[in-house]
Amino acid sequence: MRAMKGLMRCELGHGAAPRRGWRMAWYEPRRRVGVFFPAPLHWLARAIREFAWRVRLAWRAPTREQQDVFDLHRVQRERQKLAAEYARGYIQGWQECLAECIETLESVDENLWRN
Repeated sequence: MRAMKGLMRCELGHGAAPRRGWRMAWYEPRRRVGVFFPAPLHWLARAIREFAWRVRLAWRAPTREQQDVFDLHRVQRERQKLAAEYARGYIQGWQECLAECIETLESVDENLWRN
């Protein structure tokens, strides 16, 4: 079986020259390897690979109900994030205001308060 695979498919790295009459069907960037097939078969191999990829993608896709649940969770997370940002800004604003009030009260002359 392994010998048959070598007759129909060839994987070559950078700089390697394919055999005469062989064309690249696809390139795998993670492995830095080009996959070559004989000239009329490279189109067929590319189409089969693309079809298999699309079938796997569709098979793993969430159902409509699961997608709705994901969307609801995403919306809830966004609301919580906005609420947290608002609360953090609100508290920081109060802290700044309180600090200014304390600073102003401390800077006021004691004599003004006695009268």
